Amino acid sequence: MIYRLAADGLLLLHLLFILFVLAGGVLALWKPSLVWLHVPAAIWGMLIEFIGWTCPLTPMENHLRKLSGNAGYKGGFIEHYLMPLIYPDWLTLKAQFVLGSLVLLVNILIYSWLWHRGTWKRK
Repeated sequence: MIYRLAADGLLLLHLLFILFVLAGGVLALWKPSLVWLHVPAAIWGMLIEFIGWTCPLTPMENHLRKLSGNAGYKGGFIEHYLMPLIYPDWLTLKAQFVLGSLVLLVNILIYSWLWHRGTWKRK
């Protein structure tokens, strides 16, 4: 049971990290110091997608699922709603490149707007 909860928690953390990578620049509107956390996270997310690396959270989650016996998940909330978002069937190398490009474009737009707005000029 503890391994199942740990795997589910790791899956949720993975989803939150993906959301932060995609749109964390928006948080800089609220707190500009978050830029220093978001930029490396966005670069990491783009590298994962462009190069086709496996995020280290994925094998960790798989290991925890194996330790749990992988039982009791067929109809659970996590597997039904979150796993298809993080591991969709259509996730090919070409799709990963498109996703990486989307992350890059969204963040270029956000940071260009922040730069133009002068967010970093404030003390």
